[in-house]
Amino acid sequence: MKTIAFFNLENLFDITNDPDTFDNDFLSTSDKRWNLKRYENKLYKLGFAISNIGKKETETHPAIVGVAEVENAKVIQDLLDSEHLKEIPYGFVHYDSPDERGIDVAFIYDKTQFTVTDSAPYSITLTDANGSADYTRDILRVSGVFDGEPMHFLINHWPSKNEESNEPKRMEVSKKATEIIEALKAKDTNVKIIVMGDFNDNSASESVQAMVNNNSLFNPMESLTSYDRGSINYRFKWDVFDQFMLTHNFLDHKPGTHNFDNADIFDADFLKQYKGKYKGQPFRTYVGKKYKGGYSDHFPVYLLLRDVPEVV
Repeated sequence: MKTIAFFNLENLFDITNDPDTFDNDFLSTSDKRWNLKRYENKLYKLGFAISNIGKKETETHPAIVGVAEVENAKVIQDLLDSEHLKEIPYGFVHYDSPDERGIDVAFIYDKTQFTVTDSAPYSITLTDANGSADYTRDILRVSGVFDGEPMHFLINHWPSKNEESNEPKRMEVSKKATEIIEALKAKDTNVKIIVMGDFNDNSASESVQAMVNNNSLFNPMESLTSYDRGSINYRFKWDVFDQFMLTHNFLDHKPGTHNFDNADIFDADFLKQYKGKYKGQPFRTYVGKKYKGGYSDHFPVYLLLRDVPEVV
């Protein structure tokens, strides 16, 4: 059994000013007083969380982890060098995106289990209501061989849910994802694809439904939406914005392949607020400008792939 995970790391910024992005909130001179001690604490905690995703079922670390809200390649390498990940042979794929805040997506993988053969970022051209350009995160495609089987991964972080005007923008990103999937299927009709990310929309939303229906995907996260559980909590309402969508051939039970087994939210107690009115919600690094010292405002999500044995 192998674990594939996705985790929005909630503003994993270094402590250095980047003049090309809006990272001023994460400097020692900012109201948030972001500094080396807080940065290293966040790396330590995120590393501990990642190392434990799916461990109950597989007794080991995740084979693949898609992440969102990373500032640059340095913070990813710092994360992989942290206490709980440094002994794992992880590599990563990352491209700087045109996002104005300077946050990107990335792909972390166990180099003994996955070999990268190709990767590319896909930018999305968006416009604001006044016609000016609006920059968002790229979609990252990583293609390779996962324990002997060719496989493709799309890592997403769609425009924020906080602004109503962003709904058409999420539809545009959904269309771009469909273009990428169609291009992969044009080369191989039986291609295996896993789409993952923070979609800032739930499984019933128009943007997610369009991608699922247009590409004949299945979304195992649909069954996880409930009143009292989710991957994110906004104003005391749970939702599952962090999702996976897979091509249906993950259900084929074909010998020598990887088959979908289960999907879940990794909401272990250590990732939760343990007291107060927000008890049970994600234990965040910041609430506004107030430092809490937690992990993230999202819980990780994960799916399990089972190896279908060869017929002897």
